[in-house]
Amino acid sequence: MAGRRGCGVRMGAVLRRLALPALAAVSLLAAVSCGGPEPGPLGEVTVDPDQPIYIRTMLSFTGASSLGASLHGGVELAVRDFSSISPIKGRPVVLGDPIDSMCSEDGGRAAARVAAADERLVGVIGTSCSVAAVAAAPIISEAGLVMIAPSNTSPSLTSDLAGNVAPDHHEGYYRTSNNDLIQARTVAHFVYDHLDLRRMAVVHDGDPYTSGMATAFSSAFRDLGGEMAVTAVVSKGDTDMGSVLGELSAGEPDGIFLPIFRPEGTAIIQQAGQFEGLDGVTMIGGGALLVSEFLRVPESEGMYFSGPDLEIGANFSEVTGKTGDDVLAAYIAEYGGPPESPYWATAYDATTLLLVAIRQVVVEQGEDALVSALYRNSGRLHIDRARLRDEMLGNVEFHGITGTISCDRFGDCGTGNVTIVHHTDSTVTDISQLPIAYTR
Repeated sequence: MAGRRGCGVRMGAVLRRLALPALAAVSLLAAVSCGGPEPGPLGEVTVDPDQPIYIRTMLSFTGASSLGASLHGGVELAVRDFSSISPIKGRPVVLGDPIDSMCSEDGGRAAARVAAADERLVGVIGTSCSVAAVAAAPIISEAGLVMIAPSNTSPSLTSDLAGNVAPDHHEGYYRTSNNDLIQARTVAHFVYDHLDLRRMAVVHDGDPYTSGMATAFSSAFRDLGGEMAVTAVVSKGDTDMGSVLGELSAGEPDGIFLPIFRPEGTAIIQQAGQFEGLDGVTMIGGGALLVSEFLRVPESEGMYFSGPDLEIGANFSEVTGKTGDDVLAAYIAEYGGPPESPYWATAYDATTLLLVAIRQVVVEQGEDALVSALYRNSGRLHIDRARLRDEMLGNVEFHGITGTISCDRFGDCGTGNVTIVHHTDSTVTDISQLPIAYTR
């Protein structure tokens, strides 16, 4: 792949080989002008003849590995399905080496720098975790790239859903996962209206996802008339939860909402029985705990979990023609078992949204006969970065395997559908088999 300057250099070489008189060569070079459109303010990616469209993932392969692996599987299947059915100007799509964003601020920043330095790259699917996205988004945005996330949910990355931009929003960022303001309201209605709980506690670890979800849930629950007894904070890596559990016990909540990650969530549920009043308290996990690895923990039995819509089997992708059931069966066949996170499906849709947008904006050089005669590399593709961003925002009522997707101007493209499941048997770790307790 090369920029506009490289195009001019190679065209000049072609003219020299033709041994045209100097004046004729200059006139012809000006007329041909490399055959491509003028790039917009963010520049463009050019794809040389016989080269593929190039994208990469920027997911968590350390820090939240089961989440990252499930997402990457969804991306791989989407690339395979798209390329076999709907290639872009006859070109396949190649998924480059994954970049590990590590579910951390430092990991997200480092991953974004790798992506930004890759001149072949048209767009990235990632990150897995909101904390990594907060650090990655400004770098990706500055580079002119498109980044679409399958499982980032923090409201800080997009908006307050009332038309006001959030502090960590950057142009070029999109997501197919729901804004946590939607999930928080669903959980609040579930515990208040369905479980009849009136006094709740919530635990977070201070990162953009966990703290954003805790704040949104507390606000939504109070709006319904509920009382927040305790808001407790843990640190990433904590294993001794005695002080936090003591605080929760003293608050005497009816239920505890845990929008935290697996290591800290495991420690809490394994130690909760040691504290008076907590051995039988209702616990609800957020989407980060809805992974098979956590469901295997015996103390997770009886918990509820909120996450994306799980009733997607009959939904179909308007691009690949695959249903949710089709893709899930392909996932199991390809990777030897079901995905460990439900966000594999939002990863599939994120990838197809990106590829459809690329297909809509790509321009092929060399259809002009004069260019084709003089310039053997006449099949170069041009992908304008600014147009690609605009096209991403133009996705309205796109039918994916997760449902109907429409992107707002802040990059929120999620369906808005939330499922809450009830986990009663720790030997059942296939998320698609968990009984659904509530949808909204």
